[in-house]
Amino acid sequence: MLHVGLDLSRARVDVHAMDEMGTPVVVTTASPDAGGLACLVERLGRWGQPVCAAIESMNGARFVHDQLELAGWRVEIADAQKVKGLAPLACKTDRIDAWVLAELSRRDLIPAVWLPPPAVRADRERARWRLHLVKHRTALKNRVHSTLLTFGHPCPVSDLFGVTGRDRLSRLAMPDPWAGDVAATLRLIDTLEEEIDAVEKALRQAGADHAYLQLLMTAPGIGWVLGYTIAAEIGDIGRSASPRKLTGYTGLCLRVYQSGGQDHRGSLATNGPKYLRWALIEAAIHAAKHPIYRDRYQRTTTRLGTQRGKKIARVDIARKLSEAIWYMLTTDKPFAPAGAAKRTLAS
Repeated sequence: MLHVGLDLSRARVDVHAMDEMGTPVVVTTASPDAGGLACLVERLGRWGQPVCAAIESMNGARFVHDQLELAGWRVEIADAQKVKGLAPLACKTDRIDAWVLAELSRRDLIPAVWLPPPAVRADRERARWRLHLVKHRTALKNRVHSTLLTFGHPCPVSDLFGVTGRDRLSRLAMPDPWAGDVAATLRLIDTLEEEIDAVEKALRQAGADHAYLQLLMTAPGIGWVLGYTIAAEIGDIGRSASPRKLTGYTGLCLRVYQSGGQDHRGSLATNGPKYLRWALIEAAIHAAKHPIYRDRYQRTTTRLGTQRGKKIARVDIARKLSEAIWYMLTTDKPFAPAGAAKRTLAS
């Protein structure tokens, strides 16, 4: 078997291929497009051996993975941070990185990450695209509010971009170029509104048959948009063997530094999908007002202080939601607070 390390950059793929004994077979570069990868497959195919390849996780790695797997290779995507931990280097170049990945493959030490199937990738892209558009819309609205404050026009209505707010904006007197900027911003907001409505329609159609969505919406703080996002980012709940594994995957756990008798807890790990963390934190903001989590949220906020305590309390509620989500999806049952079954029996 040949073991191949692939280091991907914008312009090329550095390739290091070795045999089972670690002897270099091919050290070369290839173009990171379909044609270049096909030529690479043809070149290594002359050896007549199966190929196991490794490539670090980055933008474009999925395309390379898919193209090479279609050609018959076995390809794994390695966690870039864990690769650095396994093989710290004093001298780091693309060629050396490719050699390291090939060596890890030969020794069966690749810290592989899970690659979602195409259907899950499509679900994630829909949810992430909506979030991208919403962020742009929010930035434009904030710019209009900032412009109004600059010229002494505080917003007197609850929705500046509704019918009443638009009417007020049309009657405000502002000098150029600010007046023209506000008019252009309003047109962009309208365009984004149309795009977001179209994306949300597609999300509703795609989520109608999703196995997880209806269950997730029974949890406090989770509506259909957050539910769809959480379902898409989790993918297959069977990959998480326990609630702690799912919580760890979200990146909402604290970093742990242990040495001898010392045990230090640092900041959040922030590994895993950032959009999953965002969705859980958003859900926690709303869930903190629900009777099930309200007391816990208020106790944490009071103990740590309003300014610092609110952020920590939201993360705490988000972790609790992730644990509840694991139980919901693995048992195929709607949300129920802890101890609900015992209280029912007692009554």
